[in-house]
Amino acid sequence: MPRGARLDAPGTLHHVIVRGIEKRKIVKDNQDRQHFVSRMGRVATKTETSIYAWALMKNHAHFLVR
Repeated sequence: MPRGARLDAPGTLHHVIVRGIEKRKIVKDNQDRQHFVSRMGRVATKTETSIYAWALMKNHAHFLVR
């Protein structure tokens, strides 16, 4: 059964998931984690995207953005 169309209306919240290929790590250590979070902050500021919640694990990350 196909899934429904994605909502892309102004103001819609999106749950974004980033995963490593074959469950590989996307961050290696705390320095990598800090770099990842710093870049996400810069991108969010540049694109005027609000990040309401996030979780960064070794092999994937979740973001709630608007």
